[in-house]
Amino acid sequence: MALNLFKSQDNDGDLKRIPREIGILPLRNMVAYPYMVLPLAVALPNFMKMIEEAVDGSHLVGLITCKEPAVDNPMPWQIYEVGTVARIHRAVKIPNNHFHVIVQGIERFRVKFWRRTEPYLVAQIELSPERVEEGIELDALKRRLQILAQEVVTLMPNIPEDAGNYLESIEDPRYLAYLVAANSRIKTPTSQKILEIDDLNDKLRALISVLSREKEVLSLDHKIQAETHEEMGKAQRDYYLRQQMKAIQKELGEDSDGGDDYADYERKLNKAALPKEAHEEAQRELRRLKGMHPSSAEHSVIKTYLNWLTDLPWHARSDDRLDIAHARVILDEDHYDLEDVKDRLIEYLAVKKLLRERGETPDPNAPQGDVQGTGTLLCLVGPPGVGKTSLGQSIARALGRRFTRMSLGGIRDEAEIRGHRRTYIGAMPGRIIQAIKRAGTCNPVFMLDEIDKVGSDWRGDPSSALLEVLDPAQNHAFRDHYLDVDFDLSEVMFITTANQLETILPPLRDRMETIALDGYTEHEKLHIAVNHLVPRQTRANGLQPEEIFFGRPALACIIADYTREAGVRSLERQIGAVCRKTAVCISTGQPGPAEITPDRIRQLLKKPLFESEISETIDLPGIATGLSVTAYGGEILFIEATRMPGKGELTITGHLGEVMMESARIAHSYVRSQAVNLGIEAKRFRDTDIHLHVPAGAIPKDGPSAGLAMVLAMASIYTGRPVRSDVGLTGEVTLRGRILPVGGIKIKMLAAHRAGLSTVILPRRNERDLDELPQEVSKQMTIRLADRVEDALALSLQPGEAGTADTRQPNFATG
Repeated sequence: MALNLFKSQDNDGDLKRIPREIGILPLRNMVAYPYMVLPLAVALPNFMKMIEEAVDGSHLVGLITCKEPAVDNPMPWQIYEVGTVARIHRAVKIPNNHFHVIVQGIERFRVKFWRRTEPYLVAQIELSPERVEEGIELDALKRRLQILAQEVVTLMPNIPEDAGNYLESIEDPRYLAYLVAANSRIKTPTSQKILEIDDLNDKLRALISVLSREKEVLSLDHKIQAETHEEMGKAQRDYYLRQQMKAIQKELGEDSDGGDDYADYERKLNKAALPKEAHEEAQRELRRLKGMHPSSAEHSVIKTYLNWLTDLPWHARSDDRLDIAHARVILDEDHYDLEDVKDRLIEYLAVKKLLRERGETPDPNAPQGDVQGTGTLLCLVGPPGVGKTSLGQSIARALGRRFTRMSLGGIRDEAEIRGHRRTYIGAMPGRIIQAIKRAGTCNPVFMLDEIDKVGSDWRGDPSSALLEVLDPAQNHAFRDHYLDVDFDLSEVMFITTANQLETILPPLRDRMETIALDGYTEHEKLHIAVNHLVPRQTRANGLQPEEIFFGRPALACIIADYTREAGVRSLERQIGAVCRKTAVCISTGQPGPAEITPDRIRQLLKKPLFESEISETIDLPGIATGLSVTAYGGEILFIEATRMPGKGELTITGHLGEVMMESARIAHSYVRSQAVNLGIEAKRFRDTDIHLHVPAGAIPKDGPSAGLAMVLAMASIYTGRPVRSDVGLTGEVTLRGRILPVGGIKIKMLAAHRAGLSTVILPRRNERDLDELPQEVSKQMTIRLADRVEDALALSLQPGEAGTADTRQPNFATG
């Protein structure tokens, strides 16, 4: 240990001959100490010149360590400022024109300032020997360092036995310090710090700390060697050697990437605080992992499973922000109207707030059948573009919860929901668990988009798998096939979206609280465009507010002539198109008006895409206007009937479903039964064929609500009296002439208002649905309620023209 060091015999004389200016030789990845003998290889021409001049002169150079070892010719700021003056004892030029130099450290110095950098570094220095305070403390520190050094020497292999005796014989504490520092396994930055310590006592303390750690590492090495010394096969031997290497690296603070898998997972499991069942399963898999060779295929499978168990947010939850006023502000900022959804969320917050304030929580010890699900399940139903998906993000922001989303459209494999069992290659948890992991909390706002578009095939029925997920009374113990342990979903706020309810599995639909998001009126679209769509598209297309301004007449023009939808998605696209065309004008330097007018809209968007379907007054008999509901909102539906000589046959076309075909036959039978009251000769039914058609024949249509419009169309063609073109009708008709209630009244009324109808005839039993109508719709339209078909006929049929029908007038009350 001391073979490469010796103590100078003429140290005082050397100190007197040290000049104030000296050439500096940078060292890479090493530190030179006083008393230390170093062999150096010098290859760069500038430093070789410095060595030659030093050999011809004082034989002295300054050795300082580089901060950046990769730099060949470092500048003053790239090396430290404390180094060691060294004497050149020997300098030999070897055949490859390199110098092989032997130097010995003399004394520590500090750089006062740099004289020059070319052709090599020269600095003015001042010697800086350590402060030495003689006393008991110095003796105790010296004695402790000697004992530690002797113990380390004993533990180190291939060290002569007399090395320990030599350490004990050293009397100079400074020489002892540098001897130990030079021969210990210390990283370069730490070695430099030890060199820079000015107080000898502090330097000894630092070395004692370093040596204590090295002693522990060496002791652990001996312990590992003793434990792994038994006979073993080659595979086991390789495995334990790897474990030994990892343990050594860990003690040195040089952990490899893999680390100790078993200990690492044990720490993760303790930190994760898993539920009892999950913890027991994890411990069972961990015991299997411990006795398994890393090259085994099952090894990576178990590690993946344990990673999922430890990474899931079993107990991490967001604190609900139960500020009702704040939630109302956020919801109003993000969405216009949608009062039913906002009121439902406010109710949810109010209940949570009362439960928290009054300290009432569900009893965890209650029987399983009495578990109180704390989760909430809302189903937002409405046409595309009304804001169903974005509403989920607003709800999460209002609650202060994380938001995660999963699209169910087109899912046909049950394993997408519940995951695959671990026996399959590449098995993973289902998308429910994956989304919970991404959210990072166990109580996020979880949006399940397009739940009405879930399919099923030979791989299973995902809708059935969702029954457990979405039932607040059951999902506290949701069991994913991959995890195979219960995971609590009861605190998740599930929100589903759908365009229509009919395609959703009835038991699944029963678990959801349905909230209808019907289409917007033109007034509401205008408000949304001004406050949300225009600012968003202006920013998205790189425009400034002063560069483009949409007037309300221009927006009304887009709404009326270029969009026909229940939502506002197409409206936003058209606004974006205007913004992009304006950006082109600005980018090319073309002048253009900042204010967008209706004329500018027609110039940019070309000809209108839509025109009012009732812009022309219909004065022909046999045409009635019905109202329908589709997945894209409400629509008006023309029912056309014509007659021709024949044998009294009824032809029905228009790609109609079975229910709608039955409604047409019922309408025909009812008109025949009321021939006398309608003033129709009986022979017309015998010698006249009727053809009933519903236009847009490529689109499938079904449902009973067009029955009343079909009756009016047939009554009109037989009597020759046109149906008022400004009247829309909806309602199911019976053979007795009763008008039964139908669904989707609000959506149908919005479609009628959008199409320009002035009067709508509804079943009287749908009067309860009129409270949902916006004020501008109910004020601008006349709504008539009818119990029987006779009432609707009196309100809808116009007086007949001479020669176009029977002369007898119908005989029924006008209601």
